[in-house]
Amino acid sequence: MYVGMDDLWIQVKMVTIKLRKRGRGMLNQSESMHGMWSSRLMFIFAAAGSAVGLGNIWRFPYLAGENGGGVFVLAYLGCIALIGIPILVAEILLGRAGRQSPINAMLVLAKASNASPAWSIIGWMGALAGFMILSFYGVIAGWAMAYVADMVSGNFVGIEADAAAKSFDDFTGDPLKVVGWQTAFMALTITIAARGVGRGLEMTVRYLMPALFLLLVVLVLYSALTTGHFVAGLTFLFQPNFDDFSSNSLIMAMGQAFFTLSLGMGAIMAYGAYMPKGSSIVGTAATIAVLDTGVALMSGMVIFPLVFANGLESSAGPGLMFITLPIAFGQMIGGQIFGTIFFVLVSFAAITSSISLLEPAVAWVVEKTRLGRARGAVLVGLIAWLLGLGSALSFNLGAEWTLTNGMNFFDVMDYVSNNILLPLGGILIAIFTGWLLSEDQLQAQLAEDQGALPVWRFLTRFIAPLGVLIVFLVTIF
Repeated sequence: MYVGMDDLWIQVKMVTIKLRKRGRGMLNQSESMHGMWSSRLMFIFAAAGSAVGLGNIWRFPYLAGENGGGVFVLAYLGCIALIGIPILVAEILLGRAGRQSPINAMLVLAKASNASPAWSIIGWMGALAGFMILSFYGVIAGWAMAYVADMVSGNFVGIEADAAAKSFDDFTGDPLKVVGWQTAFMALTITIAARGVGRGLEMTVRYLMPALFLLLVVLVLYSALTTGHFVAGLTFLFQPNFDDFSSNSLIMAMGQAFFTLSLGMGAIMAYGAYMPKGSSIVGTAATIAVLDTGVALMSGMVIFPLVFANGLESSAGPGLMFITLPIAFGQMIGGQIFGTIFFVLVSFAAITSSISLLEPAVAWVVEKTRLGRARGAVLVGLIAWLLGLGSALSFNLGAEWTLTNGMNFFDVMDYVSNNILLPLGGILIAIFTGWLLSEDQLQAQLAEDQGALPVWRFLTRFIAPLGVLIVFLVTIF
């Protein structure tokens, strides 16, 4: 009897050892089943493309305009260093360690670290947040594509303020136009995602990211040579004005630093799964942050001289891109050409972001079903498009339909994803990576970054989650 029990115990131990080895093999595999970036540069392009979007070209300039220019930029840069980069490193690390979709990667990593499987909630929250954001992001990106057509056709040449505002209101008030452009943008996003990592995602960022930076440089030169207010724009953007800065401005800077890097939405973790081994994660994250911040600052260098040259309001809020700038381009020499370039730039940035928002959910569907890459991308993309119809109609037919606290469908999707899911996801990512992830995984993934490990660990354990928690609490309460 006792001999039989001993034999059974030995067999159980052998099976357990095999399972552990299998789990370690999954964690240490060199490639993802979905494909791999061909080089570190391509990963940087892809991750920077995910980070660079409407938040850089649209949101950052108007936030700076509303909060004192230079002092907001200083606060923003500090928050990028103390909050953004540490969590960016953590997301890339988790993705490369797991080599799967964020949902499955977190499940495997939690088990390997002897943590509760409930930590897979990080992957679920990220995928859900990215999916929700994509649903309304496609609507706004559709606006940008529509404005490319308007610029090309000369609709904004010589336009005045009232006419520009009316043009925007008429466009967003037409459900057929809004849904039509949303559909065009989402179809493009789905097509790229369906082609896979190499032929779809990488091929897109390989060409669009250099083109995006080239267009931005052209617009900066245009702003410098034609507006006559380039120095005034630089002064406004980089000279601190502490009178216009408040504690609320600091909170906004912290929030922008977190959101601009695409943190907490699964995109960076999904892209990290395709990152080659042997590349420095900390160095790569710093490069991505520099590129992302550079686009935001250069966008301000384009926008503010145009605004000042035409006597427009620098703190025009969200209408800055769709009302104020068309007025500026409409009054400038060569404005039709360079206005077209600007909205092409915005559309490029939106595309590189949207494909990253779709990727976490597509990767999970491919892993869990037999649909394959193309069908999985179509299925997920169509659901996102259908959900986005609620946001598209929030500006016209459904403008009066409120769901809670006077918010329409678009407002609710924006609020839940950006103000709840993303910050909570960021906090949980910092806690899991800083406190619970196994030391073996940390050492393996940060082997090229041993010198930075103590600083990163301190920021990830204490500073970054505290900063995001402050933003979260202030926003909610």
